[in-house]
Amino acid sequence: MTFERDAKTLELPWPFTGREGELELLRHSLAGERHGVVVTGPAGHGKTRLVTEAVRGTDCAKVSGTPETRDIPFAAFAHLLPEEVSLHRAVQLLSGVRTLLVDDAHLLDDSSAALVHQLAVHGRTRLLVVATDGAQAPGAVSRLWTGEVLPRLPLKPLPREETAQLIAAGAGSPVEPLTARRLHHLCQGDLRLLRDLVGAVRERGELTLASDELMWRGPVPVTPAVRERAGEALLNRATTEERDTLDRLAFSEPLPLSLATLPLGTLESLEADGLIRVDAESEVRLAHPLHGPVLRASAGQLRARRLSRTPAECAAALTAEQAELADRIERTDVQDQAGPVGDWLASEQAVPASYATVRSRFARLRGELREALSWAREGLRGTPDDPSCRTELALASAQLGEASPGRATTWQRAADGDIAGALRSATAPEDRGEGEAYVLYDAVRLGAPHLVADRLAQLPPEEAEPLARHADALVRQDGPALDRAAELLERRGLLLFAAEAHAQAVPVHRDPRAARRSRSRAMTLARRCQGARTPALSGLVLGELTARQLQIVTLAAAGLTNREIADRLTLSIRTVGNHLYSAYTRLGANDRAALPWLLEEPRAAQPA
Repeated sequence: MTFERDAKTLELPWPFTGREGELELLRHSLAGERHGVVVTGPAGHGKTRLVTEAVRGTDCAKVSGTPETRDIPFAAFAHLLPEEVSLHRAVQLLSGVRTLLVDDAHLLDDSSAALVHQLAVHGRTRLLVVATDGAQAPGAVSRLWTGEVLPRLPLKPLPREETAQLIAAGAGSPVEPLTARRLHHLCQGDLRLLRDLVGAVRERGELTLASDELMWRGPVPVTPAVRERAGEALLNRATTEERDTLDRLAFSEPLPLSLATLPLGTLESLEADGLIRVDAESEVRLAHPLHGPVLRASAGQLRARRLSRTPAECAAALTAEQAELADRIERTDVQDQAGPVGDWLASEQAVPASYATVRSRFARLRGELREALSWAREGLRGTPDDPSCRTELALASAQLGEASPGRATTWQRAADGDIAGALRSATAPEDRGEGEAYVLYDAVRLGAPHLVADRLAQLPPEEAEPLARHADALVRQDGPALDRAAELLERRGLLLFAAEAHAQAVPVHRDPRAARRSRSRAMTLARRCQGARTPALSGLVLGELTARQLQIVTLAAAGLTNREIADRLTLSIRTVGNHLYSAYTRLGANDRAALPWLLEEPRAAQPA
């Protein structure tokens, strides 16, 4: 009966999603003259899944190290070698293996490790070797990369955008940006933990569908996987003072405590053990975002009641955070994403509309348009008729090419193809809460800088310098100056504006190589802008696709299903799906609903 219950709840692995660059590199390595690659990274980052995908469909032998067999000679190769064999004979026997995947190489017995090293040196077998960072590996394994026998591919955490795509693929629906950001932050790249958390919040009924996206609000479920990841080192501290300090930090989040209010000696011990960190402002925080939930879940009711801070007690900190964000918007400097108080409150309850407006505007100026939508909706949860939130919702929607009610005259007209009307709105600034510079700058982004360049130049430099530089370079049709303006915009965190400036530099460059660099940089930045669809970027994206991806995207935009595309092109449905996921990543789109817009010819902006 127990087995049947477990079998019913067993879930299939999530589809392989993301890691396009790493996957292509591994496949090139297997197809080329290289002898192999060593893939390293923290536990749970998807190393095994990546290499398995790389060898899919090939004739590949597989071996794996295990803790239980580290003292048994050639244990990992037991299924490929006879019982009694020397290292020399083992190398001879395996010389005919074309490709060998070695998983968990840090757990190999010494004989197996020496065999892998010899195979790499001889070079007849292509090797894909997987090892976990921080684990003690046999010397023969670590010398594969330290001795430069094989190149090493260090696997970084899956980016937030690809993490959101992975969750969507596993859960079956797109994920709301604030939820994706929260899960990405909590898991710190551990994809096994990500799946566990998604399953836990879904089982508790907290993963709900809102605006056709999955949304999660509520406390972190402290599952066995979470306890295993963060609990043991925290809950077994040697002294009561250390545990008390950790608990004070856990219940003070997101309000960091001053160093002066905590015992310095205890902090030094906890920092040395990697359980806390001290930031540039001398504020103490727990080292991992899961530490707080684990500690809070293990505290008794009386202790929790004594240490807890209510959302109402965060009001002063929230007001200060809002003022800081608003000041950075005014200074055209949104380079660092910040807002721990608001993030925490939004996970528990609706935030005030005034704060949500500023967070939405901050995200929109950074080019995080879907996140801007989410923050505007957060404000409207508590105050459905707030005009500022509705304006931010409409502005972000319009720059995504989506219809939304509200005052977004400039960008809604641009999205509707009325460029002349959009320019009239841009050159007659209205009060939308972000200052005259940004409103005038809309004309620059629409391709008519001559209408506003002089007015931008007259504004205080601390408010408008990067915007005025962009306008001036575009008026002069100076490609290098546009690229320099884009670089300044990027340094200020204005990624969408930087992408547009690079895109506008492409047609005015005289040097084809410079034009290609501008185009490449524009595409790199545009992919980080969550599907932005503005006139400056229109038509730029399709050149990023391979011929096969463009063929599949064109058919998908015409309304064909994956099965219909597969039948027409004589491909498997899985292959079609993989190509579409890759295309979505490169285009910055979430699904096929965006494809018809992306396939349209770019609309040139005309002076009003």
